[in-house]
Amino acid sequence: MTPAQIWFLVGLVLVLGEFVTPGVILVFIGFGAWLVSFTTWLGWTGSLASQMLVFAIASLVLLIGLRRLFKPWLMGFSKTNPDATRDLDEFVGKPVRVVSALSTGVQGKVEFKGAGWTAESSDTLEPGDTAIITGLDGLCLKVKRKA
Repeated sequence: MTPAQIWFLVGLVLVLGEFVTPGVILVFIGFGAWLVSFTTWLGWTGSLASQMLVFAIASLVLLIGLRRLFKPWLMGFSKTNPDATRDLDEFVGKPVRVVSALSTGVQGKVEFKGAGWTAESSDTLEPGDTAIITGLDGLCLKVKRKA
């Protein structure tokens, strides 16, 4: 495997890593790795030292220069736009299926609209039970036993 291919794969791993880590940082470091891959492929950076220098400079310039511009687009506008609040009507009163046991002080998992959610309840609920959403605390649903 050539150094250009290795740098390309490193960049790909970093860019994909952005999907599992918040912050919009890894994507720009990944772009720095891709830039090194390109310069190495062109023959401009033959030594490891020159590759590392280009990687460090490119990653910093991209991170500092572009992160502010792209962060709202990549993370959504909920923190920058006060009108973009979550509509609680979409959640409150809707049924969920309990996936893992819930009880007072013990969080569990529920399924809502086909997605898994962390939930807490003052009722004891077993997997397979149906509950109703009563509120939302960040990404944690507050649920109670369906009457």
